[in-house]
Amino acid sequence: MKKLLQRLLLLVLVPALTLVTLPVRAQSGLISTEEVVTLAEVQVARDKLAGFLARDDVRHALEGHGVSSQEAAERVRAMSDAEVAHLAHRVDQLPAGGDVLGLVFAVFVILLVTDILGFTKVFPFTRSVR
Repeated sequence: MKKLLQRLLLLVLVPALTLVTLPVRAQSGLISTEEVVTLAEVQVARDKLAGFLARDDVRHALEGHGVSSQEAAERVRAMSDAEVAHLAHRVDQLPAGGDVLGLVFAVFVILLVTDILGFTKVFPFTRSVR
């Protein structure tokens, strides 16, 4: 029995060890920084579109046009990288109520500068240069 087990082990291990020592042809290449950045930008754009499609108002608008949110997500996954980048850029260009904070900050800075220059007196903590 011991001799049979040794022969079986030799029949398995000798070819396995022989195959391990054979040279394997592997392909490798350098990836440029532009390619890595482009892949990262495309992934960010895909994530942005997925977040946009997950919003309730967008989902209701799509359903109003007869498109389910799952169909829209599948269509975005099927888009090419260039199409995703273009669509994400267009989504960024849409007017949204989320930019109110920037507007409020701009108005605050304008009023602050006019207070300092002495044209208005809105904030009590400013002193006019005049």
